[in-house]
Amino acid sequence: MRSTGSMPPTAVVAAATLVLGFAVADVTGVRPLGGIVLFLGALWCGLRWRAARGLPVALGLVAVFLVAFGLSHAVADVLGSWGSVLTLSAIVGLVTWWVADRRPA
Repeated sequence: MRSTGSMPPTAVVAAATLVLGFAVADVTGVRPLGGIVLFLGALWCGLRWRAARGLPVALGLVAVFLVAFGLSHAVADVLGSWGSVLTLSAIVGLVTWWVADRRPA
C-alpha cells in the first residue's frame, strides 16, 4: 500500500503508535491513556490494512503489533523499558513496511 495524499505509511504509524503509547503511559503515569493511544493507532492501521490488503493480512499485522506490545514487557528486562519499546517498534515498522507499504518489485 502506498501512501495516498497526506496519509503517512502505515509502517510509520504502527511503529510510532507503540512509542507514543508507551510515552503517554510513562509520562502521565496513567497506563490506560497509553492503552487508548495503542488502540486508536492499531485501529487506524488495521482499517487501512484491511482496505488495501484484505482481512487476513490486516489480522496478521494487528497480531504482529499485539505480540510486539506483549514482548516489549519481557524484553524490557534485558534492554530496559525504552530500549525494548524502540527495538520492537522498529521491528513492527519493518514488518509492516515489508507486508503492507513497500512497492512490489
